[in-house]
Amino acid sequence: MIKTGEEVEEVVVKTMPSYHSTLTSSKSIANISLLTFRTKFRGPVVSLNSDHLGKEDLNDIDIVDEAILYFKANVFFASYEIQSDSDRVIIYLTLYIIECLKKIQKCHNKNQAIQELAQLAITRFDIPGDPRFPLNSMFQKPKNGDEAELMRSYIQQLRQECGQRLANRVFETDNGPPSKWWTCFAKRK
Repeated sequence: MIKTGEEVEEVVVKTMPSYHSTLTSSKSIANISLLTFRTKFRGPVVSLNSDHLGKEDLNDIDIVDEAILYFKANVFFASYEIQSDSDRVIIYLTLYIIECLKKIQKCHNKNQAIQELAQLAITRFDIPGDPRFPLNSMFQKPKNGDEAELMRSYIQQLRQECGQRLANRVFETDNGPPSKWWTCFAKRK
């Protein structure tokens, strides 16, 4: 029996597992893991040292690397089983990467993209518990104002680092256009 394209796609989606975070943390804010990652941006996460910043070793992968690495595979899943608090960070960053790709799509070079994404990262954004946060059913709201401020600064630091790394991944050269293999995902919902 020959299957149609839709039937094959349905079988593949049902049998292929989505990628989950392999990272764990003993600290969390509400039900979001407070994971360390390589960063040069100020916030609650402090990078270990300057050598750690440029390192992209699959044995030393951090949450931002995981989100970017698994983005193309995970974006196709309509539902995603949350196995740990770290998966919530992956979910948030996946949605943020889509927003970044929408901005990158309009940029002519890497420097312009880095500026646009830096602005997007610090632009006012909603956190769990805010009425306009799109995933309030999956995320707990912070218990108090201090926890809300910590969550906001952690998410902002994640956004800044993710945008910077994504721009470096999407643009092969400083003056060239963005990779169409990445920008095609800007239309995903």
